Amino acid sequence: MRTGSEPVTARSALRMRFWLSVWGLVWAVAGTVAFLLAGRPGWAAACGVLWLVVTVDMAVVLRHLRQGPHYQPGPEVPPYRPLEDADGPRHRPPDGAARPHPPPEDQP
Repeated sequence: MRTGSEPVTARSALRMRFWLSVWGLVWAVAGTVAFLLAGRPGWAAACGVLWLVVTVDMAVVLRHLRQGPHYQPGPEVPPYRPLEDADGPRHRPPDGAARPHPPPEDQP
């Protein structure tokens, strides 16, 4: 739940995770090929499994990146109000934390 106390510049690290996946994919492919040429099928299989894991991770990251702001809310997405029940708000930001602004009043 977004309460408005998140940093304004906070962003997901999906692009960095994508480029790290590309780096891992290059090394996994190179390791698979090198171990196959060296006659080490066990190590080649291990690199092949790593290749598969990196490819799946890259697909998940790309899917999340394509979802755009729906997946990664930006500064233009307003914070949600905390849920309240009979005992009061369920979440209170710590003292000194940024508090959500009240909705602007209509001015004549």
